[in-house]
Amino acid sequence: MTIHELYAIFPGSSPPPPHVELQGHEVPEPYRSLLVHEHHMTVTMEAHHGKPVYVRVLQRHRSGSWYARKILLFLVGTQKVVQFGIVRINLDLCSREVRHAILEEATPLGRILIRHNVLRWIEPTSYLRIQPDQELQQCFGLKEPVPVYGRLALIHCDGKPAVELLEIPAPESTGGGV
Repeated sequence: MTIHELYAIFPGSSPPPPHVELQGHEVPEPYRSLLVHEHHMTVTMEAHHGKPVYVRVLQRHRSGSWYARKILLFLVGTQKVVQFGIVRINLDLCSREVRHAILEEATPLGRILIRHNVLRWIEPTSYLRIQPDQELQQCFGLKEPVPVYGRLALIHCDGKPAVELLEIPAPESTGGGV
């Protein structure tokens, strides 16, 4: 799974912004701490910001057993965007309860998997330095594009690769956007 494949899921979507692949040690702080690990970004973002996060779905697409969504995570009680993401999930590999919670689109994926005690392993597959396009600039409230960092990852649920992810934390210097 590549960033191109994840962006291509959404009909009419622009191509991914310009990006280069990095090794984990090349990702600068604070983004290294936010990205180079095997934990859920939901939990990582909440710990980093000291507040829970909530999800807003920007776009969704369903094809057979696959469900994908383009999302923003916000700090609870604010309009501060802390993360942009694209998630593609094989719903056939989820229990009925987990599937229902995902399709409700009210709770971040990491929180759902934790709440339902899904045995999971997060496998980062690559790290990226990204030059924000107009969509990311708008999401993050950037007046000028500044490099952002992200990761591609797989979440293995009950031993099977069930989720493909692109996760991009908001630049530290912004107040969020949308």
